[in-house]
Amino acid sequence: MSVEQRETLDRMLRQSQLDASGDVRAQRRRFEEVVAQPLPAGVTVTPAALGSVPTVEITVAGVEPRHIVLYFHGGVYVLGTAALGADLASEIGRRIDAAVISVEYRLAPEHPYPAAVDDAVAAYDVLLQRGVAPQDIVVAGESAGAGLALAGLVAARDRGLPMPAAAMLMSPWADLTLSGTSMDTKQGIDPQLARELFLPRVADYVGDHDAAAALISPIFADLSGLPPLVIQAGSHEVLLDDAVRLAQRAAADDVGVTLDITPGVPHVFQAFHAILEEGALALDRAAQLLRAQLGDDSSTRYVT
Repeated sequence: MSVEQRETLDRMLRQSQLDASGDVRAQRRRFEEVVAQPLPAGVTVTPAALGSVPTVEITVAGVEPRHIVLYFHGGVYVLGTAALGADLASEIGRRIDAAVISVEYRLAPEHPYPAAVDDAVAAYDVLLQRGVAPQDIVVAGESAGAGLALAGLVAARDRGLPMPAAAMLMSPWADLTLSGTSMDTKQGIDPQLARELFLPRVADYVGDHDAAAALISPIFADLSGLPPLVIQAGSHEVLLDDAVRLAQRAAADDVGVTLDITPGVPHVFQAFHAILEEGALALDRAAQLLRAQLGDDSSTRYVT
């Protein structure tokens, strides 16, 4: 692994930290400036919808889709767009021969909880109604999007919907009570995030609800009956403990789980796959696990 690559990325991220004191509109503009990546050659992003939920469909030239990735972007439930994470989402689709549908779930504070969870379940339900077999679907997300993907699965299970083949959770934000010990032990080591950055966004999203509620902080949910989880995180992030405790909770609830911690890398390090060897390798490892859950005999094709 390249120490130089990790150090370069750390410096870059420290120079582009968000200001927690900014208003939401300023935060959104700044977030897009920091996160936006040029689309790789051959990646196409097309506006679409799953029922009443807006989405974008992400396809990769040369990939014949045999599966579907239902993707949820990050952004502390307040920032980001479905198209903003298209580069990272497309890398998952490329590796598992899948089309990617990125969900434009409603954001707080305009639409606090449970709007995002409702959108996640509704989008998944429409996929099933369109005839996509659940065993051909992978649910994936990054940061808050990973927490939302998990909360959506819990809500879908409680509604009696069949579960997808697997879920891929990158640096999941699964505890909005911010009680993980790494919130303190990784303070300053994490080049991007800190407790004070999360606090105003928690208030935006949670509103009058309990931050420890199962569908807000799924680390406290009963995870039994969920599909196998692939959880990845970096050792240099304040959300490290969310990933570790989530894996422990899944194991205790008899859910198949793979916890993959990469040393010396930051939050959602896979997004920097083009400049960080560890990012590309983590995506490769996840794809191998996801392919095993999807199987090799599926012939389903997605039809709009």
